[in-house]
Amino acid sequence: MDIISAYYELGSYRGAADRCGTTHRTVKKIIDRHEAERAGIPPARRVERAHNYDTVAELVAERVEKSQGRISAKRLLPIARTAGYQGSPRNFRRLVAEKKALWRSNNHRGRRPAVWAPGEYLVIDWAQAAPGLFLFCAVLAFSRWRFVRFATDQKASTTLALIAEALAVVGGVPARVLADRMACLKGGVVANVVVPTPNYVRFATHYGFAPDFCHAGDPQSKGIVENLCGYAQRDLAVPLLTEAAIADSPVDLRAANAAA
Repeated sequence: MDIISAYYELGSYRGAADRCGTTHRTVKKIIDRHEAERAGIPPARRVERAHNYDTVAELVAERVEKSQGRISAKRLLPIARTAGYQGSPRNFRRLVAEKKALWRSNNHRGRRPAVWAPGEYLVIDWAQAAPGLFLFCAVLAFSRWRFVRFATDQKASTTLALIAEALAVVGGVPARVLADRMACLKGGVVANVVVPTPNYVRFATHYGFAPDFCHAGDPQSKGIVENLCGYAQRDLAVPLLTEAAIADSPVDLRAANAAA
């Protein structure tokens, strides 16, 4: 039965509560709200109650931001005590959890797949297969076409030669070549923007692509080539090194690159 109808029929909060299977406090709250609406009285706004951790809320938010959401309530509690917090550890843990949740909602690092266009990016990177043996990896971002070559160094001349070989094999030139902040192509950093070396600029101008670099500390911007590097290390370098160790002979780069 409807609570309001039960109350007007029985005339008491407890009677209506027994009839409807609820408590008399709930019945009173519903009747008071119903009568206020009939009288045109707006509902009273709920006043936000003060918390005993309000004085250190900004301090906690600052420390959470500084630690990128990693600091624990256990480490923050002595600092908050010094700042004047007198509440319980449980209340303080609740505050820290709220600030961390707020920080994560504003600094989401979830997977956001990139949207590539045909002919837009060739992504390149180096990986180490063994001491003195390196892997040059390149991926066309849209088609996932892959290019892998072995080398004995990561010099600028070697890198540029392998980029030229990759472009020759693919039979075209993308709009941009995205590289990690590799020292052989990096001339400097200005305002967190990598400035390419003069040789790399001349090389890119000759082929007609724009050199581009990943952001610092941001593996998401080149994850597409990181997977290729891992695959090349596991499925190309390991069998090659195993065969060379069994035969007790050095690695033949020409044969390795032909197999890659």
